[in-house]
Amino acid sequence: MNFSKKNHEHKNKNANNVSKKVILSIAVIAALGLTSCKNETKKETETTTIEVSKEIAMTDLSFGVRGNCGMCKSTIEKAANGVEGVSKATWDVDKKKIDVSFDDTKTDVMTIHKAIAASGYDTEKVTGSEEAYKDLPSCCKYDHEMTMNQ
Repeated sequence: MNFSKKNHEHKNKNANNVSKKVILSIAVIAALGLTSCKNETKKETETTTIEVSKEIAMTDLSFGVRGNCGMCKSTIEKAANGVEGVSKATWDVDKKKIDVSFDDTKTDVMTIHKAIAASGYDTEKVTGSEEAYKDLPSCCKYDHEMTMNQ
């Protein structure tokens, strides 16, 4: 019986060793697989970031816009910011000029001028809409000969 018992113990040890080796092998393969996936994801993210930054072509410019007050400022900026591609538009009440930052792959300068003119305000290149001008509050009725971009 001793021989049979020893043989049985020997088989259990071999089975345990094989099980440990299999488990260890699976763990190593899983770790390599996860590491490989992690590196692939990182590469895709880097490539996407580079492509996006190449596509954005921001342009900054300033031009004159006639107006009088804070209400004018709000309307002029809203009109400019409403143009697709414009990221920022700030009109200076005292200088009668607007600073605009926009993506020139999505819009152009004349589109911005026309949007402001459609709201009733003269720009350096486009005369404001008479219909829109008539609907402006009385404080916003500016002198059409007013100097712009001071």
